[in-house]
Parts: sequence; C-alpha cells; structure tokens
Amino acid sequence: MTDVRDVVVTGLGATTPLGGDLPTTWQALLAGESGVRTLEEEWAEGLPVRIGAPLRVEPTEVLERVEARRLDRVEQISLISSREAWADAGRPEAEPERIAVVIGTGCGGSLTMLGQDDVLEKSGPKRVSPHTIPMLMANGPAAYVSMDLGALGGAHTPVSACASSAEAIALGLDLIRLGRVDVVVAGGAEACLHPLNLAAFAQMRALSRRECPPEEASRPFDVGRDGFVMGEGAAVMVLERAEFAAARQARVHGVLAGAAVTSSAHHITASDAAGQRRAMDRAIAAAGLGPLDVDHVHAHATSTPQGDIAEADAIAESVGTHPVVTASKSMTGHLVGASGALGAMCALLALRDGVVPATLNLDEPDPQVKLDVVRGEPRTGSWNAAVANSFGFGGHNVSLAFTSA
Repeated sequence: MTDVRDVVVTGLGATTPLGGDLPTTWQALLAGESGVRTLEEEWAEGLPVRIGAPLRVEPTEVLERVEARRLDRVEQISLISSREAWADAGRPEAEPERIAVVIGTGCGGSLTMLGQDDVLEKSGPKRVSPHTIPMLMANGPAAYVSMDLGALGGAHTPVSACASSAEAIALGLDLIRLGRVDVVVAGGAEACLHPLNLAAFAQMRALSRRECPPEEASRPFDVGRDGFVMGEGAAVMVLERAEFAAARQARVHGVLAGAAVTSSAHHITASDAAGQRRAMDRAIAAAGLGPLDVDHVHAHATSTPQGDIAEADAIAESVGTHPVVTASKSMTGHLVGASGALGAMCALLALRDGVVPATLNLDEPDPQVKLDVVRGEPRTGSWNAAVANSFGFGGHNVSLAFTSA
C-alpha cells in the first residue's frame, strides 16, 4: 500500500557523453565505457587543459532545424531529455495546472552569452541576435520545457552550481507533497564547454592535468586523482503523486522517498563533510529510513583530491561503510548542473535492475577512503534503498533517497 505522501518516478530521459538517450547511457555505464576525449576543436587550441566529455549525440541531429536555431545548447538538450522522460512516463494526462517543471542549471546559456559578446566586439551592436536574452537566461530551459508540455503549475530554476539538478528534484518532491501539483518534470542541464570556462577552472587547479589517455583522467577515489573533467549533458525525470500514477496504471521505476538540502556556510569552493553529512542524514530521515537501511550510495565524487575525501568521510559518518558505492563521473566527466540528476537516475536504476556500475580508473583506492567502492566489474545484488549525493560550489549540499517500487 502506498502512503499518501509517496512520490514515484515514472519517466527518465538523458543525453550525455555516453549516449543520446538514457538506455544507451545506462548500458554504456554498465559496460565501463568513457565519454572523455581530447578536444580537437580549433577553439581548444592553446588551453592548459584540452580534454572534456562532450555530448555523444549532437542536439541538432535530434531537433528540427528551425527549433534548434532559436535555442541555446543547454535549452536544446533540456527539451530532448524532457521529451524522452515524458514519453517514458506514458505522457501523463493531468490538468495543465497540476503539472510543474523544475529544471536546474549551473551556468545557463553561457555559450550564447560568450558567443554574442564576441559578435558585439567584432561586428557591433546591430549584429547581436534578437534571441540572445531568451537563449542566455538561466530559466530558459525550464521555460521552454513548460511551454513544450503546456505545464501551468510553475516553471522553476534552481541555480546552485553542481547541485542544481538534484535540488530541482528535491523541489519537485516538495511541490507534490505540498499538494500543489500531481506531476513534476524535474532535472537539469549544462552545456558550458567553452575556452573561458575551461581556462577558469584550470586556473583554480580544479581540472585534471594528468598525463595519460583522456579516458583515464577522471578517477574518483583513486590515489592518482588530480581534478575533474568538464562534461555536458542533461538528465530529467518525471515525478508523480503515487495515487495519481496508480490511477492511470503507470509503470514505476522507483520511489523518491526523501530529500534534503543543506548549506555549509563554510567556503565558496572547499568541500565540507559536516554539511554533506547533514544532507544525507536528513534525506534518510525524511524517507523514514535508518542508516542501516541504505544499501547503495551514488557518490558526487568529482575526482578532486580534497572533495572525494570529504564526501567519503561524510558517507562513512552518516550511513557507515556497508553500502555499495559508485561514482559515474569516472565515465561521464562532470556534467555540472546536470550531474545530480544523472547520478540520481543511476542510483534509481541500480535499485530497479539490481546492478551497480563499477567506478572506472579506480586502479589504486585511496587508503583514506573507508568505503566499499565498486571497481573492475559491475556489482549485482538486491538493494532496497539508495542515496544519491550532489554538492556544489558555494556550499550547496543535496541528498536524495530512493527506494524500490
């Protein structure tokens, strides 16, 4: 019997460095494939870091030409993933006022902003596109998805760095539990592979400069990790009030049982284990679970020296060392504002399918990490509850708790 506060996941969609849809991405994760490559594009010449994880399928190959021209890349992939998730959910027939959209992003339409600034400098103000503002504004993805679906229950845009899409899912849970809507399309997108962004992260010493084949650069929890790999992508899920989904006999992937958002108020970029632990503790409690109930943790684990240790400590302190842990950024790179939603999907699919992808490039586990991190081959088993972590610059901490359907 479902609780009246239960929120279920009925639809999933993604476009990532591993595939143009979620099934392809999931199978690539299980196969241990990498989406990281050398950036051969002319714009990457002269950069201190020339590796990244671009989309496997170009959005212009999916969208109609006229539609794509008026959208920034981040808006394009938001639409693609939302449409996939909506179709996967069976296109719920809800009143428009009972459907909301929550799409988070860390940078918004930064490619448009930077590109049009170049146009202004080179050609003058009359050459700037009249579509610039709708293309660069951070709420553009949520706005376009809401228009595409005819959703009138609100279009929201969390902007909390790398935690943006996880916070979007947490907000979606709240909107349904508060009784404001029956259906929420929630997730996030990021498309900011640009010379300025790569140069800026490189100047912070946040990106990997490891001398190795590009696919070996992202190595969460490994002693040789030295930074993350910038990626791009989108991930969106459809959340529904359990009774609404049951009434329409919808297929359910799993239950979004709890969520928590905390702030560290510690440092603009440094990780804080205490704030991360509070997020996990509160999400687990909100789900009606205890630490021993958590079987699996999908770690934020960006492959930075300090960040991975902080999170490993937070996991051990919150739920212990028994859960099976993995980190998909070893294969996808860091999708910034989309990473939390993709990680949440990986945690959910691990419960649904009974398999946890291995963490790629974990050749020599850091002895400071006291966790059961899957390496080598995927781990099969039967798990009932999972936590997905997402942490962002600024001290944004989000944990999502899922249970089996």
